[in-house]
Amino acid sequence: MDDAEASYYSALRIDPEFAAPLRNLLFTLNYHPDKSAEEVFAVYRRFEAQFGQPHRAAWRAHDNDRNPGPAPEGGLRLARSHATSSRHFLGPCCQHDHSVVEVYAYAELAREDAVTERYKGYVDHWVPTRGLSDEALAQRIRDDRIDILVDVAGHTAGNRLQVFARKPAPVSLHWLDFGYTTGLSAIDYYLTDWPTVPAGSEALFSETPWRLDGPGLVYRAAEGMGEVNALPAEQNGYLTFGSLTRAVRINHHTVRVWAELLKRLPNARLVIDSGDYRTTSMQDELAERFAQHGIGRERLSIGYHSPPWDVLRQIDIGLDCFPHNSGTTLFESLYLGVPFVTLAGRPSVGTLGSAILHGVGHPEWIAHTEAQYVQIATTLAADLLKLANLRAGLRAEMQASALMDEAGFTRRVEAAYRGMFERWAAGRDSGFALGSLKAYRLPR
Repeated sequence: MDDAEASYYSALRIDPEFAAPLRNLLFTLNYHPDKSAEEVFAVYRRFEAQFGQPHRAAWRAHDNDRNPGPAPEGGLRLARSHATSSRHFLGPCCQHDHSVVEVYAYAELAREDAVTERYKGYVDHWVPTRGLSDEALAQRIRDDRIDILVDVAGHTAGNRLQVFARKPAPVSLHWLDFGYTTGLSAIDYYLTDWPTVPAGSEALFSETPWRLDGPGLVYRAAEGMGEVNALPAEQNGYLTFGSLTRAVRINHHTVRVWAELLKRLPNARLVIDSGDYRTTSMQDELAERFAQHGIGRERLSIGYHSPPWDVLRQIDIGLDCFPHNSGTTLFESLYLGVPFVTLAGRPSVGTLGSAILHGVGHPEWIAHTEAQYVQIATTLAADLLKLANLRAGLRAEMQASALMDEAGFTRRVEAAYRGMFERWAAGRDSGFALGSLKAYRLPR
């Protein structure tokens, strides 16, 4: 990561106006195991200075109706930018009350497929944006009289943050992507929850955190995941820890802590399975890092299987990464009965695991130090009967929790949208947002 960071800075010295290396740098720094939250956010400020502030002089006032009233006489016009196949995006798309919001989707797509057709059925207006310049797209959003513009791409591929920087809608917010701020002060709010952005961490975000009363994400299980199986340890005679994370999240901190856990439990095994480990060279490299801590290759199962459902069925206890937590795989673990241990670190990429565990009602699996992480994991491993009972009941707990309540989540989000718009209408805020856009217009 240090080499990557140096390369990106070198590219920026050659061409300071080239946005790609700066975006790549932001992405990389979020995973860096030794950077403080303040150090990471300082680079986001650089993005704002170079690619956000220059557009401020051209901002224009918005004349949207400040009193759209309740449906059916009035309502919000909402827009989202950039279609995504995320398991967390489907629920809010299909659950919107279209008597409350009129939904636009600004889709930055190279091609359309069956997933695209599914999303089209969830929105009132589908607007392809590929090939439109930032200025042209910003004007289209103004012409559509969008009240609230939502970015769900952040600094990921295909984002349209330069449209957001032009502030084409009175209110904008950022949500989803890879879990952190955009750096743009043009975007008013960051849609989140209290565990993800704890009190006192507001200064680490360019947007104002708008915390929902409940989880900031909702999950829809993939098709074909199958049923929860019995605890593997009961048949294997040993306990299996596991992670489905990408290689970028596995650093010297996680390797050291996971190795310490295996030393505490000398019969335990560790499964690490993701697309990054499809090659023997990557598998060997990771095994060598564990060997440096005295953990033999025979205790490791490193590879790649897709879909990973049967891999999860081999795992007794999941291990989250830090300082950048995993994401969707944590939801999938719980859904297949696998409890996981997380370490709360830098908001908000390092607190996603905490938010998920609060949402399912198991904050006792959240650690705040590496030593506590090891202790929680060993305590879970010490009582196989309790672990088996947990496994048998986790899916039902999750289904009954706010983590899978799509309708309830969507109602909370719609209430947040209206609250944001009312603040702007009262003259207390002005704003805008995009990237992967979803747009909403309050019903007139």
